[in-house]
This record gives sequence, C-alpha cells and structure tokens, in this order.
Amino acid sequence: MDGSAFETQQVAPFHQGASFDLNVVIATFRRRLRLFAAVALAVFVAVLLYTLQETPRYTASAQVMLDVRREQVTDMSAVLSGLPADTAVVDTEVEVLRSRSLAGRVVSALKLEENPEFNPSLKGARGPASWLPWVKKAVAPTAAPTPDEAQRRRERVVDRVLGNLEVRRSGLTYLIQVQYTDKNPTQAARIANAFADLYLTEQLEAKFEATKKANEWLDTRVGELRGQLQQAEADVQQYKIANNLLSAEGATLTEQEISGLNQQLASARASQAETDARLSIARSQLARGSNGEDVGESLGSPVVQRLRQQRAEQSAKVADLGGRYGDRHPDLLKAKRELADIDSQIQAEIRRIISNLEAQAQVARQRTGSMAGSVAASKGALAGNNRAGIRLGELERRAESVRTLYESLLSRFKQTSTNQGIEQADARVVSRAKIPSSPSYPKPTLNLTLGLMFALTSGAAAIVLAEILMAGVFTEDEVERRLGLPYLGAVPLLASTMDGSKNAGKISPADYLLEKPLSSFAESFRKLRAAILFSKVGETMKVILITSSLPDEGKTTTTFSLARTLATSGANVVVVDCDLRQSAINRFLPAAPAQGLIEVLNGLCTLDQALVTDVSGARVLPLARSAYTPRDVLGSPAMLNLLRELRQRFDVVLLDTAPLLAVADTRILAPHADAVVMLARWKKTPIKAITSAVALLQNRGIFLAGVALTQMDMDAQSRYGYGDANYYYKSYRKYYAD
Repeated sequence: MDGSAFETQQVAPFHQGASFDLNVVIATFRRRLRLFAAVALAVFVAVLLYTLQETPRYTASAQVMLDVRREQVTDMSAVLSGLPADTAVVDTEVEVLRSRSLAGRVVSALKLEENPEFNPSLKGARGPASWLPWVKKAVAPTAAPTPDEAQRRRERVVDRVLGNLEVRRSGLTYLIQVQYTDKNPTQAARIANAFADLYLTEQLEAKFEATKKANEWLDTRVGELRGQLQQAEADVQQYKIANNLLSAEGATLTEQEISGLNQQLASARASQAETDARLSIARSQLARGSNGEDVGESLGSPVVQRLRQQRAEQSAKVADLGGRYGDRHPDLLKAKRELADIDSQIQAEIRRIISNLEAQAQVARQRTGSMAGSVAASKGALAGNNRAGIRLGELERRAESVRTLYESLLSRFKQTSTNQGIEQADARVVSRAKIPSSPSYPKPTLNLTLGLMFALTSGAAAIVLAEILMAGVFTEDEVERRLGLPYLGAVPLLASTMDGSKNAGKISPADYLLEKPLSSFAESFRKLRAAILFSKVGETMKVILITSSLPDEGKTTTTFSLARTLATSGANVVVVDCDLRQSAINRFLPAAPAQGLIEVLNGLCTLDQALVTDVSGARVLPLARSAYTPRDVLGSPAMLNLLRELRQRFDVVLLDTAPLLAVADTRILAPHADAVVMLARWKKTPIKAITSAVALLQNRGIFLAGVALTQMDMDAQSRYGYGDANYYYKSYRKYYAD
C-alpha cells in the first residue's frame, strides 16, 4: 500500500454545472411535504385570525382637479399667476395636499385635538364614544399642559391624521385623489372633504394675500414716484429758466431768434446787393459820359419825368421862337435861359438821385453789418444754450424715466385694485367624498388570497431553509457532491424492506440475511461487498477497516452482516472486534467469549482458541468482557503480527473499530488496513462530523474506499430520494424474495 498520501478517489460533484432538474425539486418537495404543510397552514391561520380580528376601517375619497382653464373676468394678469399644466406641478400639488401645514389646518377646522381617537391624552377624561365636534362635554378639571407639551400633542394629532391620509395622482391626468381611512365612515368623509376644501381655501388665501401685499406696495411706491416725478419736472423747468432754455413750438427762444435774424440778414444782404448794383450801374453810366438821363433811378423819378416834360415843352418853345425870331431876340434868349435852367434842374435831380443811391447803399451795408452782428451774438448764446442742453437732456431723461415707471406702476396698481376680490383657485373639487357604506379594510378575499400566497411562499422557504440546514446526507448524489467521496452503497432499515411484516421487530438483520438470502436486504450487502472489494482496481482488498464518525450508526451490525454475506458467498472471512470500549459484536455470538483479541495479543491463548465460528461459516475474533486495557495494544507489534497472520489465513479480514471522533484507536489501526470504509447513518450523521472524521485520516497513507449509508428507509427513499439508485426501489423490488 502506498503510504505517501491520503488515498481517496476524489469524485467531482455530480450537480456542478448541471441544469435545473425538476425531478429533484419534486422529490425534495415530497420529502418535506409535512414541513411545508405545517408552515403553510400556520401562516394561513395567522393571516385568517388577523383578518377576523382586525377592526373594520372605511376609506372616503374626494377628487380635486387642477383647472388649466380660467375665467377671464378682466383682461388683466393676476398678481399670483395660475399653475402651468405640467407633470412636475401636479406632483408638487400632491405634496402640498400631504403637507403638515394643510393637515394642521384640518385638525384646527375639525377640532380633532378634542377627539380622543386622535388625541389619546383625552381618553382618561372622556369615554371612547363621547366625542362630538359640536358638543362640549363636562370634563373633570385637569392640569393645563405646558405650551411645549400642547405643541407636542398637536404634532402627534397631525401625525395620526397624515398616517391615515393617502394622496395620489390619477394616472397622467390633472385629477388628484384625496383618500382618508378611519374607523368611523362619517368622520372619514368629513376629513377627506376638509382636506379638499381647505386646499382650495389655501390657494385663494395665498392669492388674496399676494394681491393685498402687491396693492400695498404699489400704493406706497406710486406715491413715492409721484413726488419724484414732480421734483424731476420742477428741476427741468428751473434749469431751463436759469439757462434761458425756454422754448415754444418745439424750439428754444434763442433758436427762434437766430432763425428770424438769419432771415432778416438774408433780406438785408439781398437789399444791399440790389442797392450796390443800382449805384454801380449809375456810376458806370456817368463814367461813360452819360448826362444821367439814362440812369435807371432817374427814369423812374417823377420829378425828373416832370422836368423832362417841361424841358420838352421849353425846347419846343425855343424852337418856335428861334424860327420866328432871331438868335438875339429877348424872348428867345429868355426861353433858352429857362431851358438851361430846366437842364440844370434835371442834372441836379440826377445828382440828388445818385447821392440817394449812395446813401441807400450805405444804409444797406450798415443794416447788413448790424444784422450779422446780431446773428453772431445769437449763435454765441445758442452755443451756450447747447452746452447747457446736455445737462438739460440728462434732467429730462431722468424725469422721463421716473414718469415711465410712475405710469407703469400706476397702471399696474389700477389693475390689481380691479382684480382684488375676483381671484380664482387653480383647482376645483370635482367629486366630494361620500360616506362609505362598506369597509375598505380588511378585505377578506384579498387578505386570504395574499395569505395563501404568503403561506405557500413561507412553506417553500421553509423547505429551502431545511435543505440548507440539513445536517445529514440523503442520496448517492449528496455523498459525492457534498463529501467528494465515492459512494459504496446503502444498508436499508430492515423493517422498510419487509412490507410491514409482523416479524420485523423479532428478527435481527444478521439472522434475516441467512433466512432470506434472496431478499433486497441481503442484496444490499452483496452490493456493498462488491463495491468495497473492487474499490481499487488491480489490487486485492484483504484487510478492510469499517468505522464511522459517531456511535450508533450501525457499524457493528453492518460489519457482522457483511461478514455473513462474504461467508455465504464462499469467502474465508474473519471479523476482528477492535472496539475496546464497547465490544458490541459479542451480542451476535451464542455465548459470551472467555477469551479474545486481548488474550491473543498478550499470548494467553492462541488465535484458534480465541476464534468463534458463526453459523454462516464466518470466523469472529471477539473481545472478552474484561478486554479494556490502558495500553496501546492496537498499535503494538503483536497486533501487526496478528494482522499479517490473518492476511495469510483468511481471504477477507473485517476490522470492526470504534468511532473516529470518539477515540484514537481507529486512527492507529487505519494505516495497516488495505481499505477504510466510512459508515454514515442515513439523514442523521451531520456532514461536519463526517468531514471531521475524514480529516483525521489525511496524510497518513490511508486508502478511504468510500462512504456507505446505513439504516436507510427504503419506502421514504423510493418516494423522495431522487438522485439515488434506491429511488427506483419500487420498480425492481419484485426481483427480491422479501
């Protein structure tokens, strides 16, 4: 035997990576049916009792709609605008309906602080049915609560009201459901309607208050702006007067003066040019030798025209006298003197006209110069006015801005004053809460349905929890999956293979093997024999150590029954009782032995003297009643020599040892066996106990052939043990002669 390592056939978990198997679930459910039924029934009964004992409560529901359509009594915007129709606003109004402030108003409006149902501190002073909001009861005087205590009581009342209130939006509409649940259906309807009504009242009050504050502010502000406007306009007028910026018809006086002077200057210059032109022409004519008669001014002069007429008459007279008289005639000379006098008068008149032209030209030039000086002076004044106009413009703009603001606020003040008293709420109650006729809670049908579902779920959870917490192993799959060890077989509980026979409790399993060699019980040991002998391919298993992790797992019965099975099959087999504490194998012997293993090891008797022959032909090396010794006899050289002798004389040597976790004897003897068989009681031996026992054998060169389950209930396994060969026991049991 290779002693280099702990030799176990590591079997991969059967279900790792496997798909969901419905048969496993069904088998598990059938196995845990009683647990499932007990848990489910307990939960369902608890829900039923809770439903029957619950006080009926009634729910009243009112509907509030956010009204996106508003009446336009006046074509003016309100101080507090209406609510926009979007989802966020509707959700906000839902939260407003749930607010503590609104709940506090409901408490005050309905005097819920005086209701013992909401204020438990009143229950000591009033009976449970004595409260009516409109009737005052005579109450024994009690100490008045402090303000802080009164506030805490009120907050608790508000909390109770909010605890029974449910506000939710109806889908994506503008409708909001206001539901209140109470033991009293009338009170539930009153409180639901109070929430809806006070919500609208709160909206109107908010608008009234906003409009009132706006009017007060606008009135004050308009008065202030009126004074500012008057002062600004006075500053403008005073500045105009101080800087000679008075105006008429859209222009200042200086501008109007300059305009008139410019017109007069233009007229004077034109008149001067005309006068200078006439004077220049007259002088030019005189310079060319003219006697002035062709001067334009003389042509139009009535004096010159009269003198010319006289000269013409006198010339005619001179000509007449010259024709009649001689040149020296006095009349002719007189007429010539008169003609010369007329000519001199004409020349004098022409000179006077020329002189007048010169005087007119001089006057025109002086007038033009004077007008130009006036225009220059006015322009200087205008420049000063323009400089002063910059400041004037600033004052006028300031006055205009004050005027614009004043007129705007005055107009808004008139609008708000007009709107005051006609504000509309942004919502309306479309359905008032009716007094409910039937309770909304508890709902027996719903409660029982949910209770049934919860009961089934709890039962299933109990099954899952029980499977998780299950300590023992149940099937072949579990042995290989949870322990990682080969599965050698199962030893059934004898009563489960006998179909309820009356002899089930009167015959021992070892005797039943001999009486019923073709029974399923006997076949289970033949399967176990084959699994052990061929557990290691290519090697013969002669010394087989059979052990368990804990006592009372059927180890001795299994060992002795296996020995009888080997003996009836023709093998030369011996059973060695190595459990120095119990000596349980002696009960299968016809009489208590007087000598046994200890006596052989101590040399007090021979092996043949100590061996006992069973009716099946198997040999037994028992322990005498006084077999216990504190010495380590199982690890002694004498024990090793005995094992070598037994190997030579027998085909199979079965060592019935003590439980691994109880004493250390088995660990001492295990390295000298060809194979170790670990027994575990079906569904009883904890997994942790098995793994702890296996851990004690590690790294000692021990070959662990596998695990066999004992005391298996075949009826239960055939119903619930999916994943195990015995699950199909009912299908093949007809082959056995039970």
